[in-house]
Amino acid sequence: MVNQILYAAITIVIGVGFAFIYFWGSNWLLDRLLSTENVDGPTSIRRDSLRTRIRPWLFLFPALFFLTVYLVYPVFETIRLTFYDGGGRNFVGSSNWLWALNSPAFVQSLINNALWLIVVPSAATAFGLLVAVLADRLWWGNIAKSMVFMPMAISFVGASVIWKFIYDYRGSGEQIGLLNAAVMAFGGEPQAWITLPFWNNFFLMVILVWIQTGFAMVILSAALRGIPEETIEAARIDGASDIRIFFDIMVPQILPTILVVWTTITIVVLKIFDIVLAMTGGQWDTQVLANLMYDQMFRANHFGHGSVVALVIMIAVLPVMIWNIRQASSEQGTH
Repeated sequence: MVNQILYAAITIVIGVGFAFIYFWGSNWLLDRLLSTENVDGPTSIRRDSLRTRIRPWLFLFPALFFLTVYLVYPVFETIRLTFYDGGGRNFVGSSNWLWALNSPAFVQSLINNALWLIVVPSAATAFGLLVAVLADRLWWGNIAKSMVFMPMAISFVGASVIWKFIYDYRGSGEQIGLLNAAVMAFGGEPQAWITLPFWNNFFLMVILVWIQTGFAMVILSAALRGIPEETIEAARIDGASDIRIFFDIMVPQILPTILVVWTTITIVVLKIFDIVLAMTGGQWDTQVLANLMYDQMFRANHFGHGSVVALVIMIAVLPVMIWNIRQASSEQGTH
């Protein structure tokens, strides 16, 4: 533990020191190279202008460099590998794509991802909106919001470990799983919940809904506070019920925010990996695209198949992400 803290501290010192040396050194070098000392007239103006144009790029360069190395280059390398064999050496054309179309595991992963996309964003957004509305009516609403938001502070793997105990099944022995304890309390039989084909996908989805509801609640609660109080009061004076106010006034006014929350959670779902790996490892028909990519890339050591799956995930995420960014930008522009 002490060694880990020491290594972390050393890493921070080195990182901050390197950043200081880079930014100070690059600006010092720029000022020296384009110095206006002993220079008059148009040359001085030209150097000042050039120095002003170059300086912002000195600050942007580290970010652009790491984006290129860790984002742009891997994208093009992944596209290249989709046309090569497992070792990434021999060109095989479209055979990796044909493998994906004819692979039962790939088809099963697509179906499971589609299920996750239908259930999780809708459920998390709906529960988040419900909590945001109801919590404002309670004197202990802030406490309730804190409790709902708390799972956001837990990693996906940590949340999976918690829910693994909830779904735990011990065969014919004493049951310690909370869900089986509840089932037995009502006279039912304990089940190995995460091994039940098809239904086990929904048991895994509950974990992500539990985590993302807090995110949806915070964003939607802020949006609800932006609704003019006069509008709601006028509706109450006209005799509108709380349900009518919710569906006819609140929801339409925060609909853009609801869509942003929904699409943000959709992006998370498209990249879901940790929960499935920690809970089932992709067994019992729970495989999703990210887990299939991991299996093909690092377990089967077939870079071609893994790259195809990775590219499919990227293609699925990109339109949603672009729409989300544009929607968020338009939201900012209207305020």
